[in-house]
Formats: sequence, structure tokens, C-alpha cells
Amino acid sequence: MIDRIDQEILRALETDGRLSNAALADRVGLSQSACLRRVQALEERGVIAGYRAVIDRSKLDGGLKVYVAVGLDRHTKADQAAFERAMIAAPEVLECHNVSGTIEYMLHVEVRDLAAYKHFHTEVLGTVPQVASIISYFVMGSAKNERG
Repeated sequence: MIDRIDQEILRALETDGRLSNAALADRVGLSQSACLRRVQALEERGVIAGYRAVIDRSKLDGGLKVYVAVGLDRHTKADQAAFERAMIAAPEVLECHNVSGTIEYMLHVEVRDLAAYKHFHTEVLGTVPQVASIISYFVMGSAKNERG
């Protein structure tokens, strides 16, 4: 069960995963040892799945963010597994979600520019035999982004 203090710990770590245990304990009003025990328990239960750096890809070489809706031509387990393997191997794909609705997958893709996306669309996604439809949604701005 997640209580109010655990929720505060999770909110604080979502905002800044690099908080020291001392700073986290101070923020949530616990002793350092009690705070550490709670964080370790949340990690052991899998509530905290890991820690990561949030990278602003526009500062590197990935200024174009695209969400791609992909429909498959068949809905077999083997076709889904083959498609997922192809997306895992594609470095442009940061997230690949199997979704419900009129399509099977929603991809989060980040590339350098439109030419790089065209290459991904044609030479990567377009060569996966299971793909029946592709709809691209280009991100023009983000009013809220808590995932990084």
C-alpha cells in the first residue's frame, strides 16, 4: 500500500531523481534512515523501476519528435513479435506501445530533421513486412511533458 509519505517520496524523485537521501528525507519530513528504508522498499516492490537522465535531444541531434500510429496487416502473435523486434532494433524509436483502437502500435520517434524522418519512414518502418498503415503526428510544441 502506498501511503501519503510514499506518494511524496515518489513525487520528489519524479521531479529530481538525483536528490540525495538527506535532501529527500528533509523534503518529506522523515529521518534519513526511515527515508532510505522507504525508498529501498519502493525499489524492491518495483514501484520505483529505475532512475534515468532526461536528455534534451534538440541540444544533440534530434530536434524532430514524431508520434507514429502504425496498423499491422495481420493481428497474429508472431506478426506483433516481429514488428516489436524491428522497433526495438530501430534507434530512432524511443517508445513502442501496443495500443487498443483502430491501430496496433503508437511509436515515439525522435530524429534530426524531416529528411531523417523520411528515411526512417521509408527505409526502416516502410520495410517492415507487417506494417499496413502509418500515420505520422509531428510535435509542434509541448505544454506539459513530465516524462522528459
